[in-house]
Amino acid sequence: MKQIIGFLFFFVSIILSAQNLTLSDKELKQKLDSIKTEGNLLYSYENASWHAGDLVGSNKRLAENTGSYVTYQKNDTIKTSFLNKAGNMIIAELSFKNNQTKPVKENFKERGLNETESILKNIRSAIIPQLSDPKYSVTVPQGYSLNMIIIPFNENYKVYLIPGTVQSGIIPFGNDYLFVSDKKGNIISHKKFHSRLIPTSTALENGGTVTMSTHSHLVTNPFISATDICTFKLYAPLTTLEEFSVLSTALGSYIKYNYKKDNIEVVKNP
Repeated sequence: MKQIIGFLFFFVSIILSAQNLTLSDKELKQKLDSIKTEGNLLYSYENASWHAGDLVGSNKRLAENTGSYVTYQKNDTIKTSFLNKAGNMIIAELSFKNNQTKPVKENFKERGLNETESILKNIRSAIIPQLSDPKYSVTVPQGYSLNMIIIPFNENYKVYLIPGTVQSGIIPFGNDYLFVSDKKGNIISHKKFHSRLIPTSTALENGGTVTMSTHSHLVTNPFISATDICTFKLYAPLTTLEEFSVLSTALGSYIKYNYKKDNIEVVKNP
């Protein structure tokens, strides 16, 4: 893919006529900073889920008795707790800090669910059957999965669905969703960030490697998304890529994200 060059920052007032939205350079920066913060939060949850899942999966006794799991934040720690198959007891709890790959604490003593775990379990159980409603257009392409991330949001909860894959050399952008539910898991609102799955290969047929990944967003989704950032941070370390960009047709610009610098730049489309 062609690498974006000529780092000319597009920090002028931008009018998004399709949304009747006017953004100054300051407002654009605030918007992108907010998206980046949300993306990093999603990543911290999914990073903990990934590595906790690998550890529990490598333990034969736990793997045979594990049902679902819940991941949540407590102070400066992200916890992933695994339920037994009956769903009434916690059989493993792993705690992570600073997005590390190894837990700072492991607890394999069986116990009952705390209030947070009970709420998250019930929301997950209530949300899943609702996703089959055609109005949500939730799909799971062959070779991919959908991972659920549940985050408190005022008096409600944000329920993100982001794609996952075990295919080597693929970054699964797209096919990502956001639902807002109440404490009982009833869906209040929903949004689909991309119209389809955008599996991005990081290897070329001639044996070379991709140096830049780019996909485009429609006017109705003018910014880089928190799910874009989360997905890239999860899969990029498995590749040689350090950054990707989104072509915003609404802004007429590329929005670039570098995961090592944790930095967003806006570059005018040449």
